[in-house]
Amino acid sequence: MPAWVNTAYVNYAQRLPRDCSLELIEVNAAKRNKNQLAAQWMEKEGQQILKSVDSADWVVALDVKGNNWSTEQLAKQMTDWQHKGCNVALLVGGPDGLSPECLARANMRWSLSALTLPHPLVRVVLSEAIYRAWTVTVNHPYHRD
Repeated sequence: MPAWVNTAYVNYAQRLPRDCSLELIEVNAAKRNKNQLAAQWMEKEGQQILKSVDSADWVVALDVKGNNWSTEQLAKQMTDWQHKGCNVALLVGGPDGLSPECLARANMRWSLSALTLPHPLVRVVLSEAIYRAWTVTVNHPYHRD
């Protein structure tokens, strides 16, 4: 990832309290070649992603067909997730998206945008969105109506 991505991600991740911390687990994209179909790459990536998910995790798949949430709606979701008392795994797929197995494992789907976003930008947008939603839950002045 470019340095600006890591700088931005770390900036937001460090602002979060321990009980709402972010842990980034990167999975390498499957090797692509012209003799394979996208479904084969997605399956390999999906297997790697699911290896990093615990059976007790609440899984949220980032998917263009998922729910669009405002900051306030995300804050409510985060409060609900905290009341569940388990870790939340946010799954971001590879260039071709998440495998059907990852989508099947998900408890819910979230769409950041109808736009296709590059992975570096998704990392920054996701960390900022989580931080901003957390500020709503604690009445922090970072979020403005």
